[in-house]
Amino acid sequence: MVEKVVHGGSGTSQPCDRLGRSQNHPDIARLVHMKKIGFLSFGHWTPSPQSQTRSAADTLLQSIDLAVAAEQLGADGAYFRVHHFARQLASPFPLLAAVGAKTSRIEIGTAVIDMRYENPLYMIEDAGAADLIAGGRLQLGISRGSPEQVIDGWRYFGYQPAEGESDADMGRRHAEIFLDLLRGEGFAQPNPQPMFPNPPGLLRVEPHAEGLRERIWWGAGSNATAVWAAKLGMNLQSSTLKSDETGEAFHVQQAAQIRAYRAAWKEAGHTRTPRISVSRSIFALIDDRDRAYFGGGREEEDQIGFIDPRTRAIFGRSYAAEPDVLIEQLRNDEAIAEADTLLLTVPNQLGVAYNVHAIEAILTHVAPALGWR
Repeated sequence: MVEKVVHGGSGTSQPCDRLGRSQNHPDIARLVHMKKIGFLSFGHWTPSPQSQTRSAADTLLQSIDLAVAAEQLGADGAYFRVHHFARQLASPFPLLAAVGAKTSRIEIGTAVIDMRYENPLYMIEDAGAADLIAGGRLQLGISRGSPEQVIDGWRYFGYQPAEGESDADMGRRHAEIFLDLLRGEGFAQPNPQPMFPNPPGLLRVEPHAEGLRERIWWGAGSNATAVWAAKLGMNLQSSTLKSDETGEAFHVQQAAQIRAYRAAWKEAGHTRTPRISVSRSIFALIDDRDRAYFGGGREEEDQIGFIDPRTRAIFGRSYAAEPDVLIEQLRNDEAIAEADTLLLTVPNQLGVAYNVHAIEAILTHVAPALGWR
């Protein structure tokens, strides 16, 4: 962490770093921005001899073990991606509840749940139960989703866009219902002859998790959806891809998205300070294993592609270098500087021990030099 000392001069004083530079200096302004650092796992498995996760059970149990180990290291968050019809983590709430029962401090979340597949009322019950088990540590990232393994997979789950709606519209509609019900207000007419006594008035979905409404994040793939999320009072998750809206470098576009979100949040008049996360693949090359896995210099540039036939997307680069080089590279990432939370994507198929090593390397050799811890 940057040390705050005071250097006087001309009858004034101002906080300075150890090199005597004013913290109003643009380089120092970034350094003093403390961050929460967590991991994000997609939870892949494959029946391959090279994989440490060869079954769904391997992935689920190792996800719990990694969250426990990350908490012991001092990491701030354990986050999991949700993909349907794939050999990856899918239904998140049993896993989140299990992690919550095994840990005591670390934030537990998703990045993201595809709301096209969700029944908002049933999701209230699942999320409320998981949050209560975790003692109020749930941080739920939700989104309208991305292209999946099957065509219109949400149809198999019993959902269909209303007339005039797209599947994205349906996902946002499900999200708005979910957010509204999370407030905990009654809406359902009680049975006059119930099996069990009811509290007075209209009934709400139970169990209710107090405060969870303020711990919902929206995974925004464009500036417009980031602004929409701000207006609804959701925190912001920005991933390693977004719509290519200006042709600029990924981190520059992502930083602009974050600034647009903050402006919309302020304009909406919300009273609390929002949370903002970005995710990155970052590996400090400490030993021969790191160099063998990630030292080939692959994916050091942004990539352009299409997430559907109409949407040109930009995919952010990965970072892999010796710690001193990595520190300088990350110092220039504008979006990381803008965010308060950094999620490190982990190669879960390499096993718990290696991923603990990779997270610890960032926490020990990189984060302190950037003022993140």
